[in-house]
Amino acid sequence: MAEPGPALSGAEEEQPAPGDKEEEAPAPKKRRVAAGERYVPPPRKLSTGVSFGPEDFAETSYYFEGGLRKVRPYYFDFRTYCKGRWVGRSLLDVFSTEFRAQPVAYYRAAARAGRLRLNEEPVHDLDIVLKNNDFLRNTVHRHEPPVTAQPIQILVENDEVVVVDKPSSLPVHPCGRFRHNTVIFILGKEHDLKELHTVHRLDRMTSGVLMFAKTVEVSKRIDEQVRERQLEKEYVCRVVGEFPEHEVVCEEPILVVSYKVGVCRVDPKGKSCKTVFQRLSYNGKTSVVRCLPRTGRTHQIRVHLQYLGHPIVNDPIYNMEAWGPGRGKGGKIDKTDEELLKALVEEHRSKQSLDILGISEEDLSSNAENNNCGNSSDRTKSAQADPTNENSCPAEDTKDPERNDTAACLLNSDPSLETPEKNKELGSCENQDGQTGEKGWEEKDPLCVECKTRRRDPSPRELVMFLHALRYKGAQFEYCSKMPQWALEDWEE
Repeated sequence: MAEPGPALSGAEEEQPAPGDKEEEAPAPKKRRVAAGERYVPPPRKLSTGVSFGPEDFAETSYYFEGGLRKVRPYYFDFRTYCKGRWVGRSLLDVFSTEFRAQPVAYYRAAARAGRLRLNEEPVHDLDIVLKNNDFLRNTVHRHEPPVTAQPIQILVENDEVVVVDKPSSLPVHPCGRFRHNTVIFILGKEHDLKELHTVHRLDRMTSGVLMFAKTVEVSKRIDEQVRERQLEKEYVCRVVGEFPEHEVVCEEPILVVSYKVGVCRVDPKGKSCKTVFQRLSYNGKTSVVRCLPRTGRTHQIRVHLQYLGHPIVNDPIYNMEAWGPGRGKGGKIDKTDEELLKALVEEHRSKQSLDILGISEEDLSSNAENNNCGNSSDRTKSAQADPTNENSCPAEDTKDPERNDTAACLLNSDPSLETPEKNKELGSCENQDGQTGEKGWEEKDPLCVECKTRRRDPSPRELVMFLHALRYKGAQFEYCSKMPQWALEDWEE
């Protein structure tokens, strides 16, 4: 049964997972209600399945342009049960106080267009008072950020596992503004690899070895190795300056500054962690470093390298001017957390690169620190985060130190609650080979903010961060990828 959760403007961390299939059950008998009282049906039973179905994959399609993989805008239903603190409040009150990314006039227009449904009935009056177990549905016109067009390379596939080499910029599973531009969806749509179980994860900007189990049994077996600390992970990165030749061990504790933007820093109040570093090469400007994380904290490798004064060359968070002249070396920031976050956002806004952080102007304008993804809980029965839940973005994944998807997860902001049929065609932008094309659709959604906004596309170079998961080793397996080009000794900037 789905728990009561936030709704509508994208804060659906407790909504039923999009892959869940509703069971057919006898219609419950209506209880008697007093005259004038609104009837609320009991919560519906949901199956425990976690896979996406054909209808999910058919929502839209990809096209390729300028070295980027893009998703055609599409209609999508967000669903949620009424959050506890909303009970007794009107929809209008909830929208105006908790979902301020859009003006009240927008929500009135969405209701007039039939885009808001309460217990599957169209909402005509936003003054309607919410009750416990009210089920809300809104249909949004979804625009996903582009990712690199680099294909996902399958390293190993057998009866038990699928192991891939994940490109940078791709989230592992649906989260925040990403759904089809994710590893899970691309594998399902382009490689017919479905019903995969996430074994470990990588941060959206981190590339490298990523492993999925094909069955619950295999997933549980690997989970046991995680608990017994039998897994070894090796990363490689390119950092600023001449890294020391000798082995460097960093054990500074790490604290999450903001789940909303996905930023961490070294702090005595943080969680204990340990990373071992060894320099592989130095070209006079930058160093290639092997990283062996012994714990699995959010952004652990990136934060420890920043603390050591050798941030990753193109890290879009930890190698920014916002941290000050020393860029956070030695934990010296000279800003409050609020000032730091504001400076980071402003620096990316000035470069028109907010999408690199996985956020948008609409995300920033909404009043929803309480909607951040860090409060959502894992959904699968195998003690791992549900790969089908777009809003399952815990701040920390003990299975992988560089897994943090919270930057991509920001506010899940889909600012419009849209229109006609969910899978309405938006027009073709393919050429005859179906692979690339101009933005050929002319049809715009009248209520969609994104349809009225022109954004600068990131360059493929901006979507690559020099951090790569090179090796993943367990008790009975070891999977490796090739060394990335930027990590080779003769690589030139």
